[in-house]
Parts: sequence; structure tokens; C-alpha cells
Amino acid sequence: MPIASCSRTYHPSFSSLEADVVLRSTEGTLYRVDSYTLLTTSGLFETMFRLPQPKTQYESSSDCQVLADIRETEEIDVYESDDVLERLLPLLCGLVMPRWNTLDQVERILTVAEKWDTPGPIASIRSALTSPHFLRSEPLRIYALAKHFDWPEEAKLASTHTLTLDLHDPSHAPILERMSSKDLLPLLQLHRARRDQFRLLIDSPERFTAGNSSPYHCSRCGVTQLDNHTWRELKNAMFLEIDRRPLGDTLGVACGESAEWPESLACWEAKCKKEGCGGFNYDRIATLRQIRNCIDSLPLTIEV
Repeated sequence: MPIASCSRTYHPSFSSLEADVVLRSTEGTLYRVDSYTLLTTSGLFETMFRLPQPKTQYESSSDCQVLADIRETEEIDVYESDDVLERLLPLLCGLVMPRWNTLDQVERILTVAEKWDTPGPIASIRSALTSPHFLRSEPLRIYALAKHFDWPEEAKLASTHTLTLDLHDPSHAPILERMSSKDLLPLLQLHRARRDQFRLLIDSPERFTAGNSSPYHCSRCGVTQLDNHTWRELKNAMFLEIDRRPLGDTLGVACGESAEWPESLACWEAKCKKEGCGGFNYDRIATLRQIRNCIDSLPLTIEV
């Protein structure tokens, strides 16, 4: 970070004459910050301030000696925008922070906080990362950030919220391509495990006796062997749906889009063909309840 000369337009929150270092943004705004604060909160500034200055070689490594050797009101061009500095410097200095507006903003500040090696701001941003708003709107980005910074609990929470997403959708490719295979694999495994385990459960004759047992006769007349093609078609439709949306919250419900599928209507309307019987092939309410039980038994988070 080279020394730079510039016009003296100070940010109102960072204009104290007692501060002995001046940071300059890419827009030319100046920020007065105490050198001791920068040295003790940022690994980058600590390294920079400890470097031997021209005409002087410092033998002491104590903070007092280092600070004594920093020139008064040193101006440093940090090559960061006002938008970044207005967020990051308050975190460094313990000032009140405004509410985070977008995840783009959070990610931008995190990138610089990591570059500056600032554990305090990174810890503060970590707590804001899993706000309900961000988790609902951009869980995949939250997951990628959590894995990058090795935050296991945040990664697990975000992985659950990604279950509303179809990871095969091309719109998610830019985020997935940025992730390492080590970080991406657990997420893909979670989505695949829910899909595959759901298929095993809905194929179970113990859970769905009428649809999966062969032969199985009408429960009303006890004579007609059921033709289970409507149940098989509904199972295929549900499998495709949970592959698209692994959370499975659209399945096993009495109302909603899946309840109006042609496969659903055909399954619940299927009746015994024996004259005088007309009993329904499947108990709609009991079957829907069992489908929900299958969904509820599926894994919810990545394995850490």
C-alpha cells in the first residue's frame, strides 16, 4: 500500500485530528484512523507497520516501539471504495454498524476483511450471514461462503435451505463453479440422498401396502386384484418433483400444485372395477400422511 498525496476531504465519521494514519479510498475520501487500532485489528497493517521505515531499522517488536516509528498523519492509499471502507472501518473501530442491505455487500466486505486479515470484523459478519432473509433468498451463496471460511454450523444450516433449489438449474452454475469439489460434494450428496432414499421409501410394500404389494386385492370386495398403474405414475411424478426440489415440501399435501397433478387426481379417483363394488383403490388421507412421514425421515443437512 504506497503512500499517496491527495486532496483533504475527510469522511465525517473518521476525521479526528488525534488519529495518526489517514487511509485514502479509490474515490479520494480520507479516513483518519488510529494506528494502534489498525495494528491490533488487522494482520495486514501490523505487517506493514512493522516493516523497517526508510533511514531506520527497528530492533524492538513491541507495539509501543512500532507505533513510535510510524510517521504522524501518514496517508495510505488502500485501493478500496468508500462503500467498503464505510462498512469495514466501523467494524475495526467498534462503531455502530448500519444494517446489511444485500448479500453482495456482505460478500464484498468479507473479501476485503479477509485480505486485511481482520478476525474481529469477520466474526461480526459471520453472525449476520445466517439472517433468515439471506438464508431464504440466497442459501447457496451462504453455503459457499461458509465452506470457504470453514464455518461448519453455518454450512449445515445453509445446506438445509438449499433443499428448495434445483442445483441442476443453469442459474446456479456461477456459484457452483467457484466452489471446490471438496466443498461441493457434500451438498450434492445431500440432495441425491434425499431423492434416492425417498424412492426407496415410496417403493416399500410395508409403508404402502395397497400400491406396492403384489398381488393385492380390493379392500372392500376382497376379490378384484388392484391395477396399480395410477400409483406407479404418481410415484414417478413425485420422484421427479423431489429431484427438482429436494426439500419435498410440495409432496404429501392435500392442497397445492401437486394435489392437482393429473397423476394425483387419477390415483385418488381410481376405483375397483368389480360391478357393485366401486371401492377406492387407495386411502387418500392415509397415503398422503405416509408420504409426509417419508419426507420427514430424510436427512436435512450435510455431514460435517
